[in-house]
Amino acid sequence: MSVKAFELVPAVGRELLMADKALINIECIEFCGKHLYVGTSDCFIYQFLLEESASAKGKVTYSPQKLLHKYLGLKKPVSELRATSALERLIVLCDCTIMVVDMASLEPVTSSGTRIKGVLSFCVNENPVSGDPFCVEIGVILAKRRTVQIYMVYEDRVQMAKEVATPEQPCAVSLDGYFLCLALSTQYIILNYNTGASQDLFPYNSQEKKPIVKRVGREEFLLAAPGGLGMFATAEGISQRAPVKWSENVIGAAVCFPYVVALDDGFVTVHSMLDQQLKQTLSFRDGHILQDFEGKVVLASTKAVYVLVPLPLEKQIQDLLAGHHVEEALTLTEGARRNIPKEKFQVMYRRILQQAGFILFGNLQFLEAKEHFRKGQLDARELISLYPLLLPATTSFTRCHPPLHEFADLNQLAQGDQEKVQQCKRFLISYLREVRGTEGTNGWREDVDTALLKLYAEENHESLLDLLASDNACLLPESAPWLEKHCKYFALGLLYHYNGQDDAALQTWVRVVDGELQDFTRSDLYEYVVDFLSFCPSLPVVWKYADWALKKNQEVGVQIFTRRPKEDKQQKQMNPDDVIKYLHKYKQATVLYLEHLVLDKRIQKERFHTHLAVLYLERVLSLISTSHTPAKQVTHAREQFQRLLKESNLYQVHLLLGEKCVNDTDLLVERATLHGKLEEHDKALYILVHQLKSPSAAEEYCSWASMSQDHTYRQRLFHLLLSLYLSTNVPHSGHTVAAVDLLNRHAEVFDAVSVLRSLPEAWSLQLLRPFFSGALRGSMHARRTAQVALGLARSENLLLHHDRLKYLGGPVFVSEKKGCHLCHNTFSEPDCVCLPGGVPVHMHCAAQKARDSA
Repeated sequence: MSVKAFELVPAVGRELLMADKALINIECIEFCGKHLYVGTSDCFIYQFLLEESASAKGKVTYSPQKLLHKYLGLKKPVSELRATSALERLIVLCDCTIMVVDMASLEPVTSSGTRIKGVLSFCVNENPVSGDPFCVEIGVILAKRRTVQIYMVYEDRVQMAKEVATPEQPCAVSLDGYFLCLALSTQYIILNYNTGASQDLFPYNSQEKKPIVKRVGREEFLLAAPGGLGMFATAEGISQRAPVKWSENVIGAAVCFPYVVALDDGFVTVHSMLDQQLKQTLSFRDGHILQDFEGKVVLASTKAVYVLVPLPLEKQIQDLLAGHHVEEALTLTEGARRNIPKEKFQVMYRRILQQAGFILFGNLQFLEAKEHFRKGQLDARELISLYPLLLPATTSFTRCHPPLHEFADLNQLAQGDQEKVQQCKRFLISYLREVRGTEGTNGWREDVDTALLKLYAEENHESLLDLLASDNACLLPESAPWLEKHCKYFALGLLYHYNGQDDAALQTWVRVVDGELQDFTRSDLYEYVVDFLSFCPSLPVVWKYADWALKKNQEVGVQIFTRRPKEDKQQKQMNPDDVIKYLHKYKQATVLYLEHLVLDKRIQKERFHTHLAVLYLERVLSLISTSHTPAKQVTHAREQFQRLLKESNLYQVHLLLGEKCVNDTDLLVERATLHGKLEEHDKALYILVHQLKSPSAAEEYCSWASMSQDHTYRQRLFHLLLSLYLSTNVPHSGHTVAAVDLLNRHAEVFDAVSVLRSLPEAWSLQLLRPFFSGALRGSMHARRTAQVALGLARSENLLLHHDRLKYLGGPVFVSEKKGCHLCHNTFSEPDCVCLPGGVPVHMHCAAQKARDSA
């Protein structure tokens, strides 16, 4: 047994009822309002007034007052009593006779037609079908007849309405609407007396045990079944509830939702209709009557009357929760929903769910606890308050009263078990992560987010950074010391940044990078700081920490300036000239920044291009002058310089060709490129052919210099290179080979006739076979292309001539008498324009029309 649902309270004692008359017994009872009616074995009816009172502790007591008693004169026990408050009558069964008695005076109604004889038992229809408020319907079982009769009881008469035949002699009856639930000799049945339809339920031997037929609700009955079961049956003959397992010797049953109360020889048992479990057992000797009246359960022995007073539902639920019977408490609460106003039920149900959640939380049943907290809409601070120091000092929260749980804090719950503590912390993290984004946290999100941050920091949780990088309400004064305490300096910087204190954030991170503070959250914190500065909208902060970043690593630090996004409303753009001036002491950073301006952003300003070219030159010269410099490094630096010289057209060429620059160095390719920028191709090629002695470089130069130029310009450069090879006073085999290779590789560029005239007579034509083949192929291709173009032109001309002839038509007659179709004036000159259809108009009129149309 898990709950105390009822208390047994004396109502009428033996002394008040029968004094010292030992042979008189109670046979039946009836309750109506505050009045109790008792029928005795000596044919008396007693009327008592029961005043109910409750003590300060809620204990109920009854004060009985005897009002009347009446002897019916039949010398037989009063078998049954039923009160009809609308008629102010008692329906009494005594000596197999139903009579009607006045409730106030207990005097029998003597008018004719108010008695029914030969009655075994009867019941009142609590769901009447007549619709007359001053009429009571009863079902009557007649002795030794297989029938049930339906009567209408009025104030001064009793009238039979229906007689229904039954398969066997009925023993007990209950009536609801048109449905009769009958205990026959061998079985229970449901009978519709309006349609005559019947439904067998289950067998039962009335000779062995007293049958019980009890109406429990609309079209639903409770029956005593074999095997000590209390079976529920509906009017359709089905059971919508599981059976109740009670005693084999049950002699009476009553229903007080959500409980079924049963009486046997020595006990009163209380079962739940919701889960069919036994909830309470009360010892009660000599009991023989158990009935429910308008929510009251009344119990009688042969000598006294008692009331089973139900304890308040909330107390029952709290008792269950106190015993940690969570599921039973919730089942009882949900079952009572229909009997409690909706708003009141919602408040009560939410609190019970919260209490149940804390009980499960204390048992480490976290999944179930979370579900109850969620359904009960728990204020998360109730849970946070169990964890010492998690709630901010500024919170206005106070725990619910009366309290939802019995724990002072987590330490009391865990009793020193650190594993339990860790499990509880992991659960709180999970729960807070789920609720922090819901509407239920409105108004106290700061408390939730601050507590979550503290837990993350304490548990070294990976989600700490996600919390601080997203929208949050963490309180800075509470959170910052906690993060410092647990050495979460990177997270501390994020917190400062979220609260608009970028300077404080950077100061913290710089100390970590410099080794003053220990935090291994990010191994690339220096790179993160640089990236942060590149997006920082505050220029004073950027200038403050840029020097620190550049001293650490110029190549990375310069990204503060090169990775800044385009100017917008929130972020002011830096002036490139200011940046270059600032970077003057960091040569590598200056080069990288100028590369960003010139090569990446394609800024077309001469000073940036010239500055970058000079820095490239200085770097190349520095590498060349330094001993043991890897050749690969020098080659890479020169390639960058050469690429800039070729691609840019904005730098000052004469400055780079000055006496102290390229001219005084061995940078022959660079000198040639600069001469090319000045259109001094002869000087450039001379350097490449005679000083650098690189035919491949000379050919590459011709291709580069003639890029984006027409064929004539390109041809002139290649002929210039060829003439350099052929004009050498002293024959040079290398130049001869270079000239042959040049002609054979670029045959399509050269003018074959000019080449033939300039070639030495001693050269073998076999050497130039690829050149002549290419030249001939190119000449043939050009000739045929020209022929095709000529044919197309002729065809187009022919088509135009045809169209012209088509529009000419026949002769057009113009005279001084003929008027212009547009201005309607006559012609004074023969010149005219002919519109489609052969209509002549003035030339100036046609021109005006054309302008208007345009």
